[in-house]
Amino acid sequence: MDDSVKAAARAGVAASAVGIVLNALLAAAKIAAGALCGLVSVCADGFNNLSDCGASAVTLVSFRISAKPADREHPFGHHRAEYVASVIIGCIIIFLAAELLNESAAKIFGGGVSGGSLPVYILLGASVAVKAGLAVYYFCVAKRTGSGALKAAGVDSVCDCAATAAVIAGLLAGGYAAIPADGWAGAAVALFIVWQGAVILKDASSQLLGKAPDAAFTDGIKRYLLSDEKVLGVHDLRVYSYGRDASFGTVHIEMDCRTPPLEAHAVIDGLEHGVAEKFGVSLTAHLDPVDTLDGEARELGARLGEELKEIDPGLKIHDFRMVRGVKPQLIFDVSVSYDAKLSDGEIYEAVCAAVRAKGYLPVITVDRE
Repeated sequence: MDDSVKAAARAGVAASAVGIVLNALLAAAKIAAGALCGLVSVCADGFNNLSDCGASAVTLVSFRISAKPADREHPFGHHRAEYVASVIIGCIIIFLAAELLNESAAKIFGGGVSGGSLPVYILLGASVAVKAGLAVYYFCVAKRTGSGALKAAGVDSVCDCAATAAVIAGLLAGGYAAIPADGWAGAAVALFIVWQGAVILKDASSQLLGKAPDAAFTDGIKRYLLSDEKVLGVHDLRVYSYGRDASFGTVHIEMDCRTPPLEAHAVIDGLEHGVAEKFGVSLTAHLDPVDTLDGEARELGARLGEELKEIDPGLKIHDFRMVRGVKPQLIFDVSVSYDAKLSDGEIYEAVCAAVRAKGYLPVITVDRE
């Protein structure tokens, strides 16, 4: 691990530790004040801070785990442990929110009216100030380290400021109007916590299931690969994430079949190192030789590609080869968009029929982009 990664890990651990301490203090103070004064909205806001404390703990653990090297049982590292912990935290958050929502409903339908006292208002005002400062701190460290987790924590802190402001407004309304505003404010904060827990569960489960990388990210990798004059085409780019700073990929790179093997290997090796440096992806590239002088094959491939668009506009041909002889064959792959309405089997049959109509035996592989 280089010095910059170590420094980023230390900064991330420090920021997470600060978040744990401050959120734990706010949670303890609010839950105690809410219990003593019978204010369910203040208790709810305290449990919201408690969930933030758990989220900061998850972030801290993720930074510590990211520094742990790969081993025999985990050759791609231990980064996905962050997602497992996030799922657990998300479930706990939703459970706590459900309990708070039940208490808020009892307060609303029980007809009780509550207002806040000066110490409670001071506590909530201080909470808004602390969370605003914590948000600025998170954003600064996230910008320096490139941590998406800390950036999300900063956004969450801004939302917490709004949630606490809603509690203050509810207590003020309860003090000056004969309505159970405390219960309604508690319900609003509980629903807000449910939303936070649902977002955590959705993001973590999506990552565990193998979420596709951002299209702009993969397009950038393709543009970089195509920037080399020896590269004629790029396809079948796959990027797999095993957590923050742990991405691996495979790709097929088309080059002229007359390029000397050692030269082609040097080009691909350089591109793999460049992708690792610029995009943080450990890439393995496969060479697809292309016969650029076979004009008949190129013309047939282009014509067939246009015909396949009538089957589905998103179909693309690559790795096209023509085998001449007694039983001439057309060998190629067909890329299919995930938006295609036809199944892979239906596309396969339709493409085979188009190839047979031209007097060739089809040898086709259908794959998703």
